[in-house]
Amino acid sequence: MSTRHDPIDTLPTARERILHTAHDLFYLDGVRATGIDRVIAESGVTKVTFYRHFPSKNDLIRAYLEYRHQRWMAWFTEALARHGGNPDAIVPALSEWFRDGQYRGCAFINSVGELGGALPDVVELTRSHKQDMTAAIATVLPVSRQRSLIAQGVAVAIDGAIVRAQFESSPKVALSALNRIIKALLKA
Repeated sequence: MSTRHDPIDTLPTARERILHTAHDLFYLDGVRATGIDRVIAESGVTKVTFYRHFPSKNDLIRAYLEYRHQRWMAWFTEALARHGGNPDAIVPALSEWFRDGQYRGCAFINSVGELGGALPDVVELTRSHKQDMTAAIATVLPVSRQRSLIAQGVAVAIDGAIVRAQFESSPKVALSALNRIIKALLKA
């Protein structure tokens, strides 16, 4: 899943330019490493315009995570469907993302690591994102009384694979391990 925003038929508003720019910079370089002046310069707006839309960096961080959630969930559910809409779809879907040249892990896990203690909203937004991710996983699992628990286990395994894929030279190890974990959870 590329971090670059999708082309828009109409010119984006100043708010959209700021948000798209922040999205790309925060995801690729980190939230703390990206200053407001850089976002302003790269989005082509004035400071007045920036602060009219986002009174603080924390407001921009919250908007970035909400935007990232919408984009990522739309991609994830579409990728799961495209790969068959069953448990075997999970690893190929994630493989697309892990192999993307712009891959930098989970924006939510990264943001909690950077800001979790300083900005509690990041933890809350991450919790909500992970609940929605788990619900999407559940939709491709066989119907059973254990479906919710299995989906939670798969979600935790995915989070581990996301982190592992960030530091390995290839995502192959993370994807292979994830595949084994999913199969074991489904057999249990």
